Amino acid sequence: MYNDLHEIWKRELDSAELERLPPDFYSRVADYLGRLREESRMLDKRTAKASLLKKEMLNVKRMVNELIQVRYGKLVQILAEGKKVPSGVLTPEEEKIYGGVAPLADAVQSFAKDVLRGYLPTLSVEKKHKRTVLRFLKDVPAIIGADMKTYGPFKVEDVASLPIENTKILVKQGLAEKAEL
Repeated sequence: MYNDLHEIWKRELDSAELERLPPDFYSRVADYLGRLREESRMLDKRTAKASLLKKEMLNVKRMVNELIQVRYGKLVQILAEGKKVPSGVLTPEEEKIYGGVAPLADAVQSFAKDVLRGYLPTLSVEKKHKRTVLRFLKDVPAIIGADMKTYGPFKVEDVASLPIENTKILVKQGLAEKAEL
């Protein structure tokens, strides 16, 4: 694994583009480090083998950390230039981490364009709340929704669309049921 990691690390550093990694790359590296740590724990710390193993672990950690940082820098550069990340170059773990970054980059570019055109963009940091339609089974006084808006009061058989966080509570308390649409 050490040679594979070294080759991938070197290729990533030498290339201006994001290099394609095997999908199981990070799990293999984590497993490898775990085995090194376990083997190191079993050895007498004064032996040459323990010293070499410690050096190997330090090198592996340094390469992995540098690889992650370089890949992150390249990804930020791609997004800053308004380009799309080539498909298949990110591992599943990287996809999960960076999946939300592309919309952010688009929002930043849109913001910059508006400012440069002389418009003051209105930024909304409002969290979107998913909603569910409920049919009320009992009278319910007005409530403050998860989106900080006031809803109600509700009478028996009223139907309303509320944030899902609130609907779960109301259904659990037997005050309402999800409406069949």
